[in-house]
Amino acid sequence: MDPVLDERAMDRRAFSKLALSSVALAALPSAVGRAQGFASPMPAPLPPATVGEAKYHQILQRAKAALDRHHDQFELRDRVALADFTVASKDLRFHIVDLISGQSWSYLVAHGKGSDPEHTGYLQRFSNEMGSLATSEGAYKTGDIYFGVHGRAMRLVGLDGTNDLADPRAIVIHGAPYVSENQIATWGKLGRSEGCFAVAPHMLDAVVSLLGPGRLLYADKQV
Repeated sequence: MDPVLDERAMDRRAFSKLALSSVALAALPSAVGRAQGFASPMPAPLPPATVGEAKYHQILQRAKAALDRHHDQFELRDRVALADFTVASKDLRFHIVDLISGQSWSYLVAHGKGSDPEHTGYLQRFSNEMGSLATSEGAYKTGDIYFGVHGRAMRLVGLDGTNDLADPRAIVIHGAPYVSENQIATWGKLGRSEGCFAVAPHMLDAVVSLLGPGRLLYADKQV
C-alpha cells in the first residue's frame, strides 16, 4: 500500500475514534443523571384520590367541630385525617381529606389489642387508660417525625379528655407488617397494635407526607 494512503487511512480511523469518544463523553453526564434518577428513592405511592364524604360524613363533621373547638392549636386547617373505626379492619378506614378540594385518600389502619380483645376485626371499645393497649377516641394534633422502635413514625398529641394520655402512652402513627393486603387475604382482618394508628409500611411515607406536623387527626365511630 502507498505509505501516504496508509497514513491517511490511519488518520481517518484515529479521527473517527476520537469523534466517537467525544460523543460518548458528551453524553455521559446525561446518561449518568438518568441512571442516578432511576436509582434514587421514589416517593411513596398515593392511592387514588376520591371526591365525596358520604361514607365518613358524621366523623368529618365532628372533626370540623374539633378544629373549631381547638382553634388555638391548629394553624393548618386545610387537611384532616379521619380514623373511622365503625368498619372492620379489613376496610380502608383511615381517610385523609383535603377540606379545600374535597379530595380524599384512604388507607388501612389497625386498632389496639385492648379495643378488640377477642380479635374480631372490629373495634369494640375505646380507652385512654395507661396499659390498656386500646385505641383512644377524639382529636389529636400530629407532631414531629422521628425514628423509634417501629422505624419512622409521627408523634401525636391528644387534645381531648378521651385521649390526653397519648403522649405518655406513646400513641403514634407508624408502619407495621401486620397491616397489609396479605394479612387480610390470609386472616380476613389486620393484626392489632398496642393502641397506635399502625398503617401499611409501604404507605407510611405517603400518610406522613400528606399530613405533616400540625394537622388534625380525629378518631371515632359513627352512630
